[in-house]
Amino acid sequence: MSPLTQTDRTLINRLQDDLPLARRPFADLAKELGLSEDDLLTRIARLKSDGILTRFGPFFDAAEMGGDFCLCAMAVPEHAFDAVLTKVNAHPEVAHNYERTHRLNMWFVLACETPEGITQTADAIEAETGITVFRFPKLQEFFIGFRVAA
Repeated sequence: MSPLTQTDRTLINRLQDDLPLARRPFADLAKELGLSEDDLLTRIARLKSDGILTRFGPFFDAAEMGGDFCLCAMAVPEHAFDAVLTKVNAHPEVAHNYERTHRLNMWFVLACETPEGITQTADAIEAETGITVFRFPKLQEFFIGFRVAA
């Protein structure tokens, strides 16, 4: 892993804001930071491959596009955790999946194109695993503006 330069830190901090709404947003961002577009894209790729950036991409509000989100949890026997994890993560609707030290030890988010997709996907996971998928639909949304300074 390469050490972070000040330019890397500035880039990481800037990537947490909105990208320019432009035909070539990376070119515009590169110009803003005094870099070439190729250098900026190379830096982003390196930061991802080094594990410094764990996710880089857009965040879509499924509900605004006619879909829905749902937080889900399962009580997975320890001996079956990896097998169940593989089955759950095989569904493209699974946005992310975390293990917790709790009776409900697998937590994931479903992001579906339709509200009915939540039921269909959760039901399919239950059928494939034989384990109940507890569903915790969003009742109210809060925007916390989480940022991590580099």
